[in-house]
This record gives sequence, C-alpha cells and structure tokens, in this order.
Amino acid sequence: MKYFFAFTLTLFSFLSKAQTANPFTSRMYFAWGYNKEWYSTSTIKVSQPSQGSNYEFKNVAGNDRIGWDKLFQHELTIPQYNYRFGFFLKKHPSWGFELNFDHTKYQMTLGQSAHVVGTVNNVAIDSNIVITDHNMLWKLNNGANFFLFNVMKRFYITGTTGGLLKLYNIYKVGIGPLIPHTENTLFGHDNNAGFQFGGFNAGLEAAYRLEIGKYLYIDLAQKVDYAYYYGLHVYEGTAKQSFSTYEVIGTLGIMIPYKTKKENTEELKK
Repeated sequence: MKYFFAFTLTLFSFLSKAQTANPFTSRMYFAWGYNKEWYSTSTIKVSQPSQGSNYEFKNVAGNDRIGWDKLFQHELTIPQYNYRFGFFLKKHPSWGFELNFDHTKYQMTLGQSAHVVGTVNNVAIDSNIVITDHNMLWKLNNGANFFLFNVMKRFYITGTTGGLLKLYNIYKVGIGPLIPHTENTLFGHDNNAGFQFGGFNAGLEAAYRLEIGKYLYIDLAQKVDYAYYYGLHVYEGTAKQSFSTYEVIGTLGIMIPYKTKKENTEELKK
C-alpha cells in the first residue's frame, strides 16, 4: 500500500513539472485527509472444503476504527486516511477525473450475538455465537481499502472579489478494485493475515471545495460506497461479504497553479 502511495506522489510530481505545456488538463491536485465510516449489516459466507465447513454469519454488524483521535501518537498512515489525485479538463473545465483512495477499517462488532447457519466440521449448525477476540473474529482492519476511478463534475457557487476564495460543489461517481487486509479467527483457527485483491466497489461522493488562492483547498465530503468482497482468505478456505458504507471525509489539498488564461466561472455554473 505504501508503494502505491509513493507511486501516486511520483506521478503527481512528474505531471506537475509538465503542467505548463500540458494541452489536456486545466489544473491538477493532490489531497490528503481522514475519514469516518458507518456500515450496513452484512452476511459473511465462509467455505472451507477441507474442513467440511460451509456456513454463514447472518446480518452481522460492523464498525470502523478511526485512529485520528490520537493523530500525533503514531504514524500518519495508521488512522483511517484518504488521498485523492485528480485533474480537470482544459477545454471542459467543469469536468474531471480522479484516483480516489480511502483507507477504511472494518471490524465485526465485538460482543454481538451472531446467527451462524450451515455446516461446521461436517456437523449442521444453526445457533447464535457471541463474537469475541479469541474464538470468533473478523477484521478488514488494516484496510477495507476502497480504490475508485472517478468522473467528476464541479459547479462554481460563489467567491470573493479578486478570487482569493472560491467555493465549489463537486460530484463524483466511480468504480474500482478492493485491496483488503484480511485478519480473522473462525472457530479458533487464524488465517495468514495480509493484503490481497478482494473484489470491486462503486461509490458516489458529493463535496464542498473551498479554494484558497491558487495553491490550497479544503474539501468536506459525504460519500456512499457499495463493496462486494470475494475470495477473502480464511483458514483453509475463502469467504465473501458485501456491505454499504456511508463516509464523512475531510481533506487538505495542493493545486498546481492555474493555466495562464483566466478560468470562466460562468461555465462552471452550468
């Protein structure tokens, strides 16, 4: 994950140096921030053929783990963070494209009574099991990790005389892969925790963007995402799960200076 982040920064740096001669983009930006999530209930389906197990956790609750409440007590990449790299088009400056990543954390809520149905060790099961750290644990805690490739549309709202401050609405829609970090203990068996390709997601995001001068901006956004995970690693088997997410996101961004020609804000109001 850190290598992908480093690649994105390198790409941003390279493109920024070529921006003055770029006939395609109006401006580019990079942003970093933090997020808070709420998850829908979901069903986790587990298949372990060698164990004679095929069962489901029905309608379980999940929660996030923000981490940014103790931001300066650990690395900046440990909490639930997000970054964006995007650009707007030169000929159609109200439209743009973006690479959008949210490092979200998902944990099956401890202490809940989960309804388990199916077969475990070739024995039928239909009972409620209390979720604990020791015997029954399910985490995407080093990241449920939503990647999205977004199409964006922005609308100019208002600004100060002289353009020191500008306020926009920005709407985004996208799809992309899921790269979760799976960590689980099922009926006393641990998996080999690690990152993997784990499915696909789709999301919608709406943001207020306050631009400050030519170089800085602040985004406050709401986002809904639907994630479908499959082939998740468990002990001698795989699992699948899908859930919806509501996010609140705050980011601080850096913009490459505007093109020389003054931007027509009337076009952005359309």
